[in-house]
Amino acid sequence: MERHVKISRFPRVGSAVMVGALALSLAACGSDPTTGAEPSEAAGGEAISGDFAGAGASSQESAMEAWVAGFQSANPDATINYDPAGSGAGREQFLAGGVQWAGSDSALDDEELTASAEVCGPDGAIDLPIYVSPIAVAFNLPGVDSLNLSSEVIANIFNGEIKKWNDDAIAADNPDAELPDTDITPVHRLDDSGTTENFTEYLSATAPEAWTDEPDGVWPLEGGDSAEGTSGVVGVVTDTEGAVTYADASKVGTLGTASIKVGEEFVAFSAEGAAATVDASPRVEGRAEHDFAIEVDRTLTDPSTYPLVLVSYAIACTNYADEAQGNFVKAFLAYQASEEGQQAAADAAGSSPISAATAEQVNAAIESITVG
Repeated sequence: MERHVKISRFPRVGSAVMVGALALSLAACGSDPTTGAEPSEAAGGEAISGDFAGAGASSQESAMEAWVAGFQSANPDATINYDPAGSGAGREQFLAGGVQWAGSDSALDDEELTASAEVCGPDGAIDLPIYVSPIAVAFNLPGVDSLNLSSEVIANIFNGEIKKWNDDAIAADNPDAELPDTDITPVHRLDDSGTTENFTEYLSATAPEAWTDEPDGVWPLEGGDSAEGTSGVVGVVTDTEGAVTYADASKVGTLGTASIKVGEEFVAFSAEGAAATVDASPRVEGRAEHDFAIEVDRTLTDPSTYPLVLVSYAIACTNYADEAQGNFVKAFLAYQASEEGQQAAADAAGSSPISAATAEQVNAAIESITVG
């Protein structure tokens, strides 16, 4: 039977617990043989049914479409809505009890972990690294497809110190580029964004003299232009000659992109470089056994890595009192972490599949989630 994929839009109603602007809702008839998953494999012997909701990182949007489609093919009586409203909004909705899981480009902080006990029970929530992707510095400069930009130059572009594309600091690392005397328009995220937190963390770690603000999901500076969500900032840059932004690399389309300086070399973004960075980075200390928040090492010098990377998490409760919701979350996250699910995300979004070691840890964490 033919499978229909539907993108549904819901009005934002002001409450943090409402699923807002954009939701992915897929309905299926029968199994799609291309996904390879059977209902028993996805749900411990029983197909999942019911309506379920998640919210969060817009960086996960393309991957989420693929994950929902794959899961849906094996569980045709389940409807999954995901609101890509941004990492901060997703965590807020999750902690308010409005959605069953959240997607976030930054792990829960200590205060949010404490707050999660109110909705999840005394053991709170866990962070599972489920989506790894490079962050691209993307620009609209006709005739220029790529540039070498050190972290200091990037910081000075976004803090307003460098105002023209033919500035000497840019020209020094791009002697063969024909750089126009065009004003630079930095474009940042308007919403509370994990991508912003990752980007400012990278600048703070690698160019501390040029970037003096603390890493934060909320853009700390005035000036420039702004938009909500990944597609929002990419859209502004696409429509604005001379504009530049930071965004999940899967969404930058035909915009020009920068190679960043790693050690002594300039390195273009790649899924392989992102994966190598995650494998070389330690876990955040002091977390629960099954919380796998990663402390990304932004100062790596190995040119096989790309330290401007986001690790996007699935945030879930360690216990679900509602059996249907708990069984769904366990089954859906297990599909996301599976080799098939990771490949589906890579095909749809250009993300980097998590390593076998990371997948093993994530699956153990999912298995530890209790229901009822």
